[in-house]
Amino acid sequence: MKPHSHTISLPVTEQDRRVAGYAALAIGLSLAEAALPSPIPGVKPGLANIVVLWALLQHGWRTAAWVALIRVFAGSLLLGTFLGPGFWLSLCGSLASLLGLFIAVRLPRSLFGPVSHSLIAAGFHISGQLALAAFWLMPGSAVLGLAPLFAAAALVFGTTNGLVVARLVAPLTRAGAQSAHA
Repeated sequence: MKPHSHTISLPVTEQDRRVAGYAALAIGLSLAEAALPSPIPGVKPGLANIVVLWALLQHGWRTAAWVALIRVFAGSLLLGTFLGPGFWLSLCGSLASLLGLFIAVRLPRSLFGPVSHSLIAAGFHISGQLALAAFWLMPGSAVLGLAPLFAAAALVFGTTNGLVVARLVAPLTRAGAQSAHA
């Protein structure tokens, strides 16, 4: 009797390819960022957030959420931090940031764009991380002493990352406006 071969086939959609491409880029940026020296432990520019924000503005919240979460899990596996404190801080910050972006995309586009979205995401991200640190790693008021430093970093890097995305989106916005007038 011949054994039956069973094949499981999962169709790959264009959305799957898009998420995989963005996630690979975000993971690469996370790995590069991990190699950069930081004068203050835990303060990083969040370069992968540029990719997440780009994915949000080009393809919607669901794509951005997948990219952010895949980046956290895969990045932690590659860096050897999976299930360690850094992983949980990153995951908590990313989930909080996604909540901020979920809210941000519902704000009037005439008043809120890539820079404000990035600032909201950065603020939520650091708030989520500080809340977890206060609850788990540094109970008490010790975290409050770090809050101004991390908030300043979120302001600087959130603005910078938002400006990068705004610059990337600008040619697409102009092209869309020109084709609408044609």
